[in-house]
Order: sequence, then C-alpha cells, then structure tokens
Amino acid sequence: MSALLIIAICLIIYKLVRRTRRTVSWRKVTRYGDDEVAELKLAPGPIPLPIIGSMHLLGKNESPFQSFTELAGIYGDIYSIKLGSAQCLVVNSLEKIREVLNQNGKFFGGRPDFLRFHKLFAGDRNNSLALCDWSNLQLKRRNIARRYCGPKQHTDNFTKIGSVATFESIELIQTLRNITRSTTGSINLKPLLMSSAMNMFTNYMCNIRFDAENDVEFKRVVDHFDEIFWEINQGYAVDFLPWLAPFYKKHMDKLSNWSQDIRSFILSRIVEQRENNLDMEGPEKDFLDDLLRVLHENPTVERNTIIFMLEDFLGGHSSVGNLVMLCLTAVARDPEVGKKIKAEIDGLTKGKRAVTLTDRNQLPYTEATILECLRYASSPIVPHVATENANISGYGVEKGTIVFINNYELNTSTKYWDEPQKFDPSRFLERSKVRARRNSQCDSGMESDSERSEPINRATEVEKEIVTVKKNIPHFLPFSIGKRTCIGQILVTAMSFVMFANIVQDFDVAAVNKEDLRQKPACVALPKDTYELYLLPRKH
Repeated sequence: MSALLIIAICLIIYKLVRRTRRTVSWRKVTRYGDDEVAELKLAPGPIPLPIIGSMHLLGKNESPFQSFTELAGIYGDIYSIKLGSAQCLVVNSLEKIREVLNQNGKFFGGRPDFLRFHKLFAGDRNNSLALCDWSNLQLKRRNIARRYCGPKQHTDNFTKIGSVATFESIELIQTLRNITRSTTGSINLKPLLMSSAMNMFTNYMCNIRFDAENDVEFKRVVDHFDEIFWEINQGYAVDFLPWLAPFYKKHMDKLSNWSQDIRSFILSRIVEQRENNLDMEGPEKDFLDDLLRVLHENPTVERNTIIFMLEDFLGGHSSVGNLVMLCLTAVARDPEVGKKIKAEIDGLTKGKRAVTLTDRNQLPYTEATILECLRYASSPIVPHVATENANISGYGVEKGTIVFINNYELNTSTKYWDEPQKFDPSRFLERSKVRARRNSQCDSGMESDSERSEPINRATEVEKEIVTVKKNIPHFLPFSIGKRTCIGQILVTAMSFVMFANIVQDFDVAAVNKEDLRQKPACVALPKDTYELYLLPRKH
C-alpha cells in the first residue's frame, strides 16, 4: 500500500471522527524532575489523525516552521502536536524558550532518533556532537574541543583563526580575479566558497590545505559536506513515519555513501599522515595534535570518538560557505547594502590591504550585515528531546517528547523586531556619544615675534558619535542557548566575516536575475547547485 493511499484513508477517517473541539490532551504526567506532582495535562494542540498525527498541517507552507508559527496563533506560545507516532512540543516565545533551554535544560539534552541522523554517522547518531544525546562523553568531547573551536579573544588560537582566514581569503580573491579575467558572465560561486571555507578549517585545525582547483577527491568531499549540510536543514516524512523507510532506501544509501567518503578522506589524507609522525614531546601544533594526544594518553577515549569529532568540526566549514553565499546574495539583492559595506571598508583599508579579523570592531555595518543574514535566514535549531518527565509552564512534558524551538518566530515576529520582513542590517547597530580629548595648538602669548616660544599643545574635550554592533540581543539566538549552544560559533562568525568582507572589497556583486535569489524560509543552507552571481572587479 502506498504512503499516499494510507494518508488518504487517514483523512477520510479524520472527517468521520472530527469533533468541534480544536485542542486535545492525550496523557497526563504525574512526575517531573525530582518532584511528585498532581496530574499535569499536556499542552493544548491540534487533534491528530490516525497514523500521521498532525503532519498534514505542516504541509501548508514552504517550511514547517512557518506552519508552527501559524499554529501558535491558535494554540499559544507552547503547544503539543503529534507528528506520526512522535509526541512533540513546539515552543515559540522567548520566555518559554528560556524556560526550556536555560531553566530546565537538564531535562532536554536529548536529540531525535531520526533514521537519517544514524545514516550520517556510521549507524549511530551519538557519534556526532550536534546530533547525540547529552552524556558524560558529550561533555568530555566539548571540553576537549572548546580551546580550539571556541577560543577567547586575545588567545593564540583566536589570532590563528584570523591569520588563516585572511590567508585563505587572499587565495580565494586571486582565484576569483583569474576567473573574472577570462569571463564576463556569471560565476558558479558557491563551490569556490565552500572549498575556501574547507581550507580555512583544515588549515586552522590540522595545518594542512588542499589544491581546491585540481584535487578531485578534495572537491568531491567538499560537495558531500555541502549536500549533508542541506540535508540536516531539511525535514522528511520518514523522520516521523519510520515505516516509510523502504521508500527512502536510495536516499538513505546516498547519505551513507557520502559520510563514508568523507570519513575515508579524513583518515587517509589527514589523520593517518599525522599519526605516523606524531610528536608527543613538543608543543601542540593544532586541534588534530590535541585530539591524537588525548587518544594516546587516555585509554578511555576510543579512536572513533576522535575521528568523528574531527569530522564534525571540519564539517563546520559548510556553515561558513553557505552563510557567505547568503551575505553575497543580500548584496546582490540590495545594492544599497553593498555600497554601505564598500564605503565602510574603503574608509579603513583604502583598498591597499586585505581585511583582517582585527578590523571587525571598525567595520560594524559589515558585521551587522552578517547578523542580519542570520536573522533573515532563521536557521532552525536542532530539536531537543526530553530525557525525563518535566513541567513547562504548568504543562507536563513526557520523557521522549521531541521539542521544537521555533527560532523562525523569534526572527520574524513584530513582537521582537520593527519591520521584520525587511532586510536591514542597521537594526543591529547602535549609536552612542563619547567624550574624547583633542589636542590643539596655540602660541605662548609673548608680545614679541622674536621672543615667541614654540606653540603649546592644549587638550580640549569634544563629543564624538560612535557606531557599534549591539551586543546580547536577548531574542536573537542563531546558535541556540543553554548547555547545547553551538560550540563552533566563534569559528563560523570570524571566518565568515573575513571572507565576506574581502570579496566585497574587491568585487561588485550582482545577480543574473534578482527573482532567482530565493532562499528557503527557516533555512541557512542553499542547495549545492544554486543560482550564479556576477562578480565585477573593482578599481580602487
């Protein structure tokens, strides 16, 4: 029996049993955390159909998160919904999101048990940092990675991020110049961004880089990573209706093949070469050195743990490549944004040097554009899963419930933003006035020119306006909050800034057709094969 026929039957059943009530509570929870409580009802929500639950309600929009937002208008900031056989909770407001991820984060450290997630990590999603359940192993892995993947400013590792990002951006600019010399047409830009971003990550983490133009194996692996990044940002019926798996066999095999190719490349081209020449005595060279030393010194750490950690973090380059592509798209879509960025950069560098990470504080509009791209894209936060019964706003949440954090609502609601449908980087800027001392010269006041002394410097105070990027906007959560906050966000934002700024400094960006510059709502990824852009070299 086909899936469509089953769904059709379910719709007929639903019409026969439909009631006038719009909400339902399926079960009662009598215990949450360490406390006994009196019968807590589930949050209200739509009445589910047999077999498919309320999945039909999510198909009304291009993104399920748009549907989640519409349903919030009916059922409130927190509601229950049945998707297939999975009990789910959708959390929509900042207050409720904080209640789940901050105040009750210890109860929501799990991840969904989707078949796709297992296929991407050799049959076990717990091999992944982002897709695993919270555990002592997860905590250990994050502690190992934090020094390299989330370094603080003024540390050697943060400085290295900047120097590597600048170096690889200069290499990319040279490649783009060579291409634009030989063509006046549009450019398939995304693969070039992805390869450059991958070299940023391998260079920083492993002190190795690859020939992005001629290394066929490298290019294939970068494509696989890009496909997987798009995959992670999508939702499929099979996630909630696992009995559909036979219909997805080719798709699942493709996921397994991609991940196996990536793993083989990392082992043969990166890990094994370093393992054969590992220096246990000298200072650590990079993240890979640190991982291999942990493997040798700590018998409780398995080799697969180290391999999957490296794979996970190297995969972070996909976030950089996709984000930079979205930023360039914004410039192509709105030339005024591009003009402001160029003017800001030109005022600092005069077109005589590359933009570096240390310039970021002096380029607030450029950084604000990246933040606005993150808001505009409204990348979904990976769903959480309740690891034990919990109480959220007086509603019972049973162990195993999948919790969707509706980041799309946070980024598109007039409750949090003025004109949220408009792309406007200035919403992330603030102006303030500071008093500064300015030196001025005057003479000593002697009457005779022959006796006049050297001018005297006198300091006067003047009021100066400065523009900075707003810090800690409470309702802006592109990397989530709580103990499962994205550990690689410093890497992603720093490298994206350097790459994006240098491209805009050297090229005018335009679209073949602005109507083509569509991006899927609630998605920070673009398909591997996406639209092309025009790059016109600027004259400084």
